[in-house]
Amino acid sequence: MDSEFVTLASSAATTVVTLLATDGWEQVKTAMGSLWRRVHPDLAGAVEAELVAQRSMVIAAQDADDDQVVRALEDDWRQRLSTLLAAEPWLAAELRRLVEEDLRARETAAEGSRATPIEMHAKASGHGRVYQAGRDQHITERGDR
Repeated sequence: MDSEFVTLASSAATTVVTLLATDGWEQVKTAMGSLWRRVHPDLAGAVEAELVAQRSMVIAAQDADDDQVVRALEDDWRQRLSTLLAAEPWLAAELRRLVEEDLRARETAAEGSRATPIEMHAKASGHGRVYQAGRDQHITERGDR
């Protein structure tokens, strides 16, 4: 296999697994499903389902500081993508686009949105209300309470 394809498959695999633990995981699932749908439409649903299961694995592994699970998943995706590119070299441009434009942009955004933990304390008494949020908050109050 061409060394460019090996590098691309490796980069894509790392990106896919990394993004499974971010808010961009559904875009990764959709992107990989779309890629498979182009050449193996019968397998696309299974690929998407595996990514859903792998998301839980990646999150649990990160919580437990278990790098072995993450590396194993990266190796799995590296092999899958290498095999796909070997059989369908024309997909390299599509995979490169997904990695460089779509997935990398989401990874960068996800890294930028990671904030330090927020500690909030509030106390309400009587008929007081407290609304706290670490991010966006939308409140719609209707009627008298």
